[in-house]
Amino acid sequence: MRSLLSRSLALLSAVIVATAALAAASSDSPSSPGRLVDQKEVAAADITVFPDGSGLPSGRATAREGREIFNQRCAACHGERGQGSDDFHALAGGVGTLSSGQPQLTVGSYWPYATTLWDYTRRAMPYTQPGSLTATEVYAVTAYVLYLNGILAEDAVVDQTTLPAIRMPNRNGFIRDPRPRRH
Repeated sequence: MRSLLSRSLALLSAVIVATAALAAASSDSPSSPGRLVDQKEVAAADITVFPDGSGLPSGRATAREGREIFNQRCAACHGERGQGSDDFHALAGGVGTLSSGQPQLTVGSYWPYATTLWDYTRRAMPYTQPGSLTATEVYAVTAYVLYLNGILAEDAVVDQTTLPAIRMPNRNGFIRDPRPRRH
């Protein structure tokens, strides 16, 4: 009896292992466990930009260049001057309202780092085609939104060096996370 039980458990274990291995080998779904990814896939997902600018790609633009891109790709939702709409938040204005009874959380009034605007725009905008803007287009749109908020001159160049140096109006309105940074 013991021998039969041992053989049955061994057979069952072998069937489970073989089934799992066969399922993993035959699945070409990107989310299947154990699938090997190549360096191109890893690089495509490694797009985090930090407040200090690490992670920013090369590229450069001005608000003047960003106006046209913003009007074509962003204004339908956010308005020509970043004023927002019923369904989409305003991007500009609101400075000085955070301590009021009706604070307006805009890029100019609330966001602590210009690099956060760049990162969010790259990942999530435009709403109908997130991630479709080139790095240079993201620099241009970022420059234009900063210009709309009076933070940047229209002809100021924004790139991986100048963007992290921009001091946002509410930069000191946040408490720094004391935990060690890890990438």
